[in-house]
Amino acid sequence: MANTTPENARYIALTTYRRDGREVTTPVWAAALDGRIYVVTSENTGKVRRVRATGRVRFAPCSANGRRILGEWREGTARIVQDDARRREALAALQRKYGWQFSLATVIARLRGTERRRVVLEVSPSPAP
Repeated sequence: MANTTPENARYIALTTYRRDGREVTTPVWAAALDGRIYVVTSENTGKVRRVRATGRVRFAPCSANGRRILGEWREGTARIVQDDARRREALAALQRKYGWQFSLATVIARLRGTERRRVVLEVSPSPAP
């Protein structure tokens, strides 16, 4: 797994920061598109609140439960995608990467009535020093 990068990893550990600087790390599905990484989540999650508050993130490839980090940590910024076309492109990239699992998650969100509350986060890696 030496060449596992966030762009090709099955899961990434996404760390967001509370206003007081404390870290919160969550394993997420993510898909790369045009040099950025996209994550879909519910708008009422802590990570969305923290992205709105600070925009600062770090991320690394990880195991499914997030306990094992499988590559280098990278710093970056995140924002909520507002552009509908980019949102659709990001969701299509996630669909291509995760296939039936992403379809199943989408159906479950529809059945629960939470699909409209899904947001797409765009993670932009910081330039290398």
